[in-house]
Amino acid sequence: MGEKALFTQEECLRTGYDMPLEGKVIVLRPSALPENCREANEQLYFCTGGNGSKANPSGRSVFTVSLKDGERTRWNSSDVLGIAKPEILTEQARLQLSQIRPSGALDLQMHEPQYSGYCFLPDRRYTSGVWLCSPHEVKDYVEMQKDYQHRIMICDRDDFCVFEMVEGTVSFPNQEAIEAHRNVQNQNGGMDLKL
Repeated sequence: MGEKALFTQEECLRTGYDMPLEGKVIVLRPSALPENCREANEQLYFCTGGNGSKANPSGRSVFTVSLKDGERTRWNSSDVLGIAKPEILTEQARLQLSQIRPSGALDLQMHEPQYSGYCFLPDRRYTSGVWLCSPHEVKDYVEMQKDYQHRIMICDRDDFCVFEMVEGTVSFPNQEAIEAHRNVQNQNGGMDLKL
């Protein structure tokens, strides 16, 4: 399989100075890449934050994770060509993205994970699960993955599925399960389901 030509603005959803980048897959400008990095998949990064990642940034730093090899790097906001269209992500990039914990996730050495998140390719391939420590982290993980992944599944500590989304549509729990859970919780004076 030959090398893919470098990505251009046509492969970006948005470009420009005022776009919020945090939580998005970004495409780096070819001019920002080192000389020995000239493949399109080397332009794809997930933005985890930085002052340059905000709309109308106050600083220039953009913190990222490479979707080629998982390496964490810092770029200038001027190095960013735009936000990637979901369809340009390779299978390797999607699998690498599925391994990234949400920004602000709790330290796993000090907090016990309560959930694990998985993302599946259409052919059902996936990588190991990502530990998530709270319902808030689950929500953030689903939010960061939903535009790019075929299927997302969240399991509890006992490895039971508690949430599933396929092609951006929630498939579990279905509306009946949510209503049944609410009824049981309301009868027992418990808390409402918030996923």
